[in-house]
Amino acid sequence: MQQEKKISSGFIYFFGSFGGILFGYDIGVMTGALPFLQIDWHLQNNATITGWITSAVMFGAIFGGALAGQLSDRWGRRKMILLSALIFAVGSLLSAGSPHDGQIYLIIVRMFLGLAVGAASALVPAYMSEMSPAEKRGSLSGLNQTMIVTGMLLSYVIDFVLKGLPEVLAWRLMLGLAAVPAAILFLGVLKLPESPRFLVKTGHPDEARQVLSYIRKDTSTIDDELADIQSASQEESAAAKSTSWGTLVSKRYRYLVIAGVGVATFQQFQGANAIFYYIPLIVQKATGKAASSALMWPIIQGIILVLGSLLYIAIAEKFNRRTLLTLGGAVMGLSFLLPTVINWLLPNTSPMLIVVFLCVYVAFYSFTWAPLTWVLVGEIFPLQIRGRASGVASSFNWIGSWLVGLLFPVMTANMSQESVFAIFGIICLLGVAFIRFAVPETRGKTLEEIEAQGTGDRTAYEASTEQENR
Repeated sequence: MQQEKKISSGFIYFFGSFGGILFGYDIGVMTGALPFLQIDWHLQNNATITGWITSAVMFGAIFGGALAGQLSDRWGRRKMILLSALIFAVGSLLSAGSPHDGQIYLIIVRMFLGLAVGAASALVPAYMSEMSPAEKRGSLSGLNQTMIVTGMLLSYVIDFVLKGLPEVLAWRLMLGLAAVPAAILFLGVLKLPESPRFLVKTGHPDEARQVLSYIRKDTSTIDDELADIQSASQEESAAAKSTSWGTLVSKRYRYLVIAGVGVATFQQFQGANAIFYYIPLIVQKATGKAASSALMWPIIQGIILVLGSLLYIAIAEKFNRRTLLTLGGAVMGLSFLLPTVINWLLPNTSPMLIVVFLCVYVAFYSFTWAPLTWVLVGEIFPLQIRGRASGVASSFNWIGSWLVGLLFPVMTANMSQESVFAIFGIICLLGVAFIRFAVPETRGKTLEEIEAQGTGDRTAYEASTEQENR
């Protein structure tokens, strides 16, 4: 690696997290494209195909995240982000060029696209955490979440701008334009350095020192940080050799694995993606108006998500993780359940009431469960099991996302919307109970203290808690 001049840390952090834009764009773009696709291909009464087309990306992402984690350890974070951007661009253009009534073709292409989406969801946080200094890691993880929701908002705005076009052209442009941010990411990442941790791992400490000189203001600490990275790399290599899949369910780690994987799973089964993918169709079913005329609602949701991500950055280290997750889950659950109760008590209530409550849901989700799930997953697993356990958590999260995207249109075709959302509401409240009884607090705790809560050796944890409460 030859870098002729210093690369600004701002440039590195911006393009290092820019993959979140792609992730977010593809989450959001089908929201506006689907109503036009349904009209063009006459899918209004085919809930199964609608669910498969929408959820195919998440199905591909289940495998994309796992593959990216394995391959990035061999080829590097930077090369895998480049490959993801390329797959994303190609997949977007292939989607736009789908043959008429090519449902199977579009499902397969979107599964291919999902490989890039899953890879981005795994690679961007890993790259950012390895590039950022410890004191900025929390806020920079918030930057990744902000990029994701900004990508969602961007897709909603593009959907709204293109809604006046003929159906056959509108959905194709919406899907195809995803190639633009993919190209921007590819060009930006070409100038990015590889992460110092990967360079150390592959035997290039001098290059790692050079990269650290780009992103650390205080160059006098670089040698100490490099020594820490080398030590951690050796520990991780030793841990990988002594860890098997059976280690995850051993008595020592079972509690923490259940906690981390459980949080990642609950996040998806709480129904957030049902709103993000299908809000125009939800409004259509509530009001009777065409879904293609309801594309302002996704923009409102996107603005709420961006503001919520910024709020999270501001309060991330001021409140306990469990406190925020409990607050968010409780309000989210009530936002799903109250419309059902109100409609039962007052049958003539405006059908738009459910949409208003969905906005409340999105607001609290945006600064609690959305960012904190991945913060907690990143903190809760000890070094010995971190790689395997994080991969399992990510896979369960994507499986949940895929199932919600697949089953929601089928459920609403056979049940009232209020009943479907009531089910999600109950899951939200079960998630709160899970947080209170099965998840340890991780804010301000070392990995050793967190691990002690799962092994029965609570001395370090209790001492830390007592000191914190003084």
